[in-house]
This record gives sequence, C-alpha cells and structure tokens, in this order.
Amino acid sequence: MHSVSKLAESYRCLFMRTLFCLFLTSFSHSTFAGDTEQAKQLEKLKQTINALRKELESTRTNRDEISKTLETTEKNIGKLSKKARKIETTLKERQQNLKSLRDERSQLNTKKGEQEGIVGDYINAAYRLGQQGNLRLLLNQEDPSRVSRNLRYYDYFVQARAEKIGQYLSTINRINSIEPEIAFQTEQVQQDFNSLKSQRDKLRGAQKQRRHMLAKLEARIGSQDQTLKVKLEDRRQLQRLLTKVIENVADIKFSGSDTNFSSLKGKLPWPTQGKVVKKFGSNRIANKMKWEGMLIASKAGDSVKSVHYGRVIFSDYLRGHGLLIIVDHGTGFMSLYAHNQALYKELGEWVEQGDIIAAVGSSGGQHKSALYFELRYKGKPTNPQRWLRRA
Repeated sequence: MHSVSKLAESYRCLFMRTLFCLFLTSFSHSTFAGDTEQAKQLEKLKQTINALRKELESTRTNRDEISKTLETTEKNIGKLSKKARKIETTLKERQQNLKSLRDERSQLNTKKGEQEGIVGDYINAAYRLGQQGNLRLLLNQEDPSRVSRNLRYYDYFVQARAEKIGQYLSTINRINSIEPEIAFQTEQVQQDFNSLKSQRDKLRGAQKQRRHMLAKLEARIGSQDQTLKVKLEDRRQLQRLLTKVIENVADIKFSGSDTNFSSLKGKLPWPTQGKVVKKFGSNRIANKMKWEGMLIASKAGDSVKSVHYGRVIFSDYLRGHGLLIIVDHGTGFMSLYAHNQALYKELGEWVEQGDIIAAVGSSGGQHKSALYFELRYKGKPTNPQRWLRRA
C-alpha cells in the first residue's frame, strides 16, 4: 500500500512539473509575441512621424529656408550638448576613480610603514633564535612538557611570521600595480578634459551661428501679423503630429504603473525648476492666440524630468517647438516638453517619474532658455499647473 501511494505521488509531481513547463513555454511565447507586436507598432509610428515630417517639409514657404538652417543648427547644438554631457559624466567617473586610487595608495604606504616595523622585529627575533630553532629547543636539557610547549610556541611564531611577511609582500605588490593604474587614469582624465573642451568650443560656434540665423529669421518675419501667422501654423503642425501619434499609440499596449493619471491632480512633480513666465490661457499674440501650456524660465542645461511614468512617443525636432519630447502616460494623458537644448530619451523608451529626459534650452527660435510644458487629455490641452504640486 505504501509503495502504491508513493508511486501515485511521483506521478502527481511529474504531472505538476509538466503543467508548469507548459505554462512557462506558453508565457514566454506570448510575451515574445507581445514584444514583437509592440516593436512593429513602434516602427509604424516612427514611419508615420517621418512621413509627416516630409510632408511638412514640402509645404514650407520661401522664408523657411532660413528656418531649415536654424533647425539644422539647433539639432547640431542638441547633439553636441548630449555628447558633452556624456563626456562630462565619464570625466567625473574617471576623476573619482583616480581619487580612489590615490587614496588607496596613501593608505597602502601607511600600511607598508607599519608592516615594515613588524617584519623587522620578526627578522631580528629569528636571527637571535638562529636558523635551527627547533633543533636547539630539543637539545636543551629541559622538562619534556616544557620542550613540547616551547616547540608549539615556536611553530606559532614561525606561522605568524610567514603570515605577516606575506601581508607585507602583498602590500608591496599592490603598490607596484597601482602606480600604472594611476598613470593610466590620469592620462584618460586629461584626454576626456581635452575632448570636453573641444566639444564646448564646437557648441559655442554652433550657438553663435544660431544667433545669426535667428536674427535673419526675425528680420524676415517682421510684423506682428506675420508672427501670428507663423505661430498659428506651428500650432497646426503640432496638432497634426498629435493626431497622427494618438491614432498610432491607441493600439500599443501600455504596461507598468497601475496608478490612474486622473487621480494625480495636484500631486505631480515639476518638470524643471524655475519661474512660470507664461501661464496657461494667458494672452500670447494680440489677443488672437493664447498659451496652451506654461513657460518655465530656467537655466540652459538644467534637467527636464518626466512628471510621471510613461513611454516616449516623440523625440525629435518640430518647427516652432524646437527639440520636443512627448511622453504617453496612458488613459488618454500625455505630457509635452519643448524648446529643449538636448533630448536624452528615444522613441519607444519607457521612463519613470523623475527620470531626466532632456535639458532646458531655447530651441525653436527662442531668445531665452525656458521649458514649454503642456499636458493633454485625449489630445486637448489642459491647465498643467493644476496638476503640479504647489511650489
């Protein structure tokens, strides 16, 4: 009876393992299929955006030749800024490594000095005892128990001496190996520093070119009516982009945070630090156009952070908005961050609340650095300041 019960238990275990394996296989296949489908949908979104950009390019007026040059220059500034940030991060890491190595070398030299004294004492003691220490102890006419005890002490002494000498030699070896490491890191730091300086020189040159193109563009636009016309066209382009994006992201599965965005009113962190210089709904041009978001004055290069978990559904240049990044937060909500100096996230990337996604700038033809921030629900702008925590 016992053997039958044991056999039944074995079959039950085998059955459960088989079911578990089938579940894992099914899960991995469905997950892979889901990931593949999302990749296809994101690729389709990318193609849609590129097609829209080409369409917008083909409808530009003559004056937009200057805008095109400005766009190229601002994109170049974005790439240079992004590269400079990466080099600066690497430089800081190398400088920290170099500091750690130098601190370690200093500690090793102190340790070496202490160990030299201990090893020296052991050598003197060994010399006084003689090379045949064990033999001398045996030849001494002493009580056998005392001889045995002395032999143990001697063995302990020899073992301790070998251990201390080993530690001393290990310290010497590490000091010898750390020197070339310090030399290498010092050289790398200097190379990174030179590379960063070169990158910043290029950046200054690009910014000078931008100022020149911006002046030419403003001279061409001239009147307030023409400015209004340009701004309205820029807004129409943004709306067309958002319409296309919303159509494409509707079928893309949104995974991650279970928090419903609508429950976060008044709780969202600010996308950057600074003073609000233009509020939602305030007059923009001649009482014929209003601000659909808020403009936050901030220092060029300051961090722009995502206000909530989501997926990047646009990360590129858009005329009038400069280097623009849009994050889809699910349930119909999305946030827009415009006029950036550089973009750090790409189309399709997931971001967490507080992740740095861009750097504050003045792209899109702005004179002063500031972040333009919009919050939209089902494609329509809503007052973003009501969703942010009180400053």
